[in-house]
Amino acid sequence: MHPFVLKEIISVTMILFAIIDILGAIPVIIELRQRAGHIQSEKASVAVLILMVGFLFAGNELLDIIGLDIPSFAIAGSFVIFFIAMEMILGITFFKEDMPESVSIVPLAFPLIAGAGTMTTLLSLKSQYQTQNILVGIVLNTMFVYLVLKNVKWLERLFGKTGLSILRKAFGVILLAIAIKLFRSNTHL
Repeated sequence: MHPFVLKEIISVTMILFAIIDILGAIPVIIELRQRAGHIQSEKASVAVLILMVGFLFAGNELLDIIGLDIPSFAIAGSFVIFFIAMEMILGITFFKEDMPESVSIVPLAFPLIAGAGTMTTLLSLKSQYQTQNILVGIVLNTMFVYLVLKNVKWLERLFGKTGLSILRKAFGVILLAIAIKLFRSNTHL
């Protein structure tokens, strides 16, 4: 095993940070917290870490075993993101949660944080960077995700009711655009 390379760690960390976009997801996280009553930040962060590390090591094989290709995986994630965006923009509810804590895993940990874009990026990074450097990037991003999730109530107070409403609509449109882009790039439409 080669030693850790700081330049690779920084590159991987920044690439994953941009793809995960936890700061851009704050309005969605606040929306989910309001609906569920709370978000289990530890549970969601551990799920994100397990999903990313697991997919790093077994992503291609797992998709092959269940007969899926990466574009199909990405399209399915785009539909979930699409409906969450529509909820934010229109103020209607598509997802009906029976158990409040379930939002910590679906749709928060997957597909919002560790979604198809993140998984596809991990497979791409694997061909360009050393595995141990990717793992450090994953851990650093997971720690940042945890900090944001842990402080979501404070962020909610910071933005206020009006600010949240504006952010929710604006980021709903951005999330909708991301869902459509993910769909188009994987269907080649």
